Amino acid sequence: MAVDYAVIVLYLAGMLAMGWWGMRRARSKSEFLVAGRRLGPAMYSGTMAAIVLGGASTIGGVGLGYTYGLSGAWMVFTIGLGLLALSVFFSARIARLKVYTVSEMLDLRYGGRAGVISGVVMWAYTLMLAVTSTLAYATIFDVLFDLNRTVAIILGGSIVVAYSTLGGMWSITLTDMVQFVVKTIGVLLLLLPIAVVKAGGFAEMKAKLPTSYFDPLGIGGETIFTYVLIYTFGMLIGQDIWQRVFTARSDRTAKWGGTVAGTYCLAYALAGAVIGTAAKVLYPKLGSPDDAFATIVKDELPVGVRGLVLAAALAAVMSTSSGALIACATVANNDIWSRLRGVVRPSGEEHDEVKGNRVFILLMGLAVIGTAIALNDVVEALTVAYNLLVGGLLVPILGGLLWKRGTVQGALASVTVGGLAVIGLMAGYGILADEPVYYGLLASLVAYVAVSLATRPTDAAVLAVWRARLQASPSDA
Repeated sequence: MAVDYAVIVLYLAGMLAMGWWGMRRARSKSEFLVAGRRLGPAMYSGTMAAIVLGGASTIGGVGLGYTYGLSGAWMVFTIGLGLLALSVFFSARIARLKVYTVSEMLDLRYGGRAGVISGVVMWAYTLMLAVTSTLAYATIFDVLFDLNRTVAIILGGSIVVAYSTLGGMWSITLTDMVQFVVKTIGVLLLLLPIAVVKAGGFAEMKAKLPTSYFDPLGIGGETIFTYVLIYTFGMLIGQDIWQRVFTARSDRTAKWGGTVAGTYCLAYALAGAVIGTAAKVLYPKLGSPDDAFATIVKDELPVGVRGLVLAAALAAVMSTSSGALIACATVANNDIWSRLRGVVRPSGEEHDEVKGNRVFILLMGLAVIGTAIALNDVVEALTVAYNLLVGGLLVPILGGLLWKRGTVQGALASVTVGGLAVIGLMAGYGILADEPVYYGLLASLVAYVAVSLATRPTDAAVLAVWRARLQASPSDA
């Protein structure tokens, strides 16, 4: 394993070096939080794909393939569909807004103070998303170094916090680009063909496994619908995703670069399911489906290649974790702390706050590491995050983009009713039940429409500013 260890150590050292390099470029709030809004198509596509394809997409995607076969691709597939929908229909408009957070968008659209409440919901989502990625470190470092779970979380989390704190979005962009390349080589070009060959090829896989493993809908229609509701719609409104849209240098870059990233996600989804199916042939009685990825890597890959593929798994986890961390810190500082202090600047106004944002990334990073140590269940944490996001914020965000009659009172009612309904229903039905997001989303929609129609329309001057921002030229965005 010495060669594999060397590959991993070099990879981690490279992440820290890029954090140091990024620190020299991040000299303004715009540079630190959104990479100066100047990423080109290639870098934008790579970093967007990197952030949405995390540990759940890699380790979890292979695990679903191990359990359900090819239909296990649906979870990651719906993530790709969400990114495609965001890129084709909304990203150009979002990029023109020239804001830093989703809550700033809500205030700009509705002309009211929806920021703190929506900020709390978005903060809870990004925090739990960062926690789930951090929890995945324990699995990977356990395979690599046989480390204690707590030590593994602290080690992996500290590296992500370090390079994110140093250079902000520039460091994260550089590391994500490397992580994108490592994932592509490690998972798509190496692990996928090797796993299929080791399993005897598709003919042998079909001979040894039930026909349900090759049914594209084998995972179940209700499960697919839930994935669409949570992940596809979640991609449309998450702060971690929007903050990447804000980095595009033009609305054309945001649209077409995101389309490329979404298409890549679809290929990654199928690759994970095929790898998991091959693992089922090779190891039919694993204790947990989530062990499939680590087991096939450890037992079937040659020295050196094994280290690169494990580095790919680390890349997947770290890209999502760093993106969620900077999103969490941005929301905590801009949408909660600044508003509670009464320091709210007009949307789009520049102010040098690099030091303050750096402090918030460090504080949120410590909170993420501490929460990850205290929690055990990755799936439950991720479910809580997406239920809160979709149930509380989907309706007011999409309503603001699509329905001019929506009002600030309707948005506040929607966030409050939807969020509380999701929390109450999770307590009643259980965290992993489908009902919380179904009924929570319905309650949010009813509250938004009813209260908006019962209150005065949004001021014409506010809507005029909103339309002017949406129609800004790419050079202004």
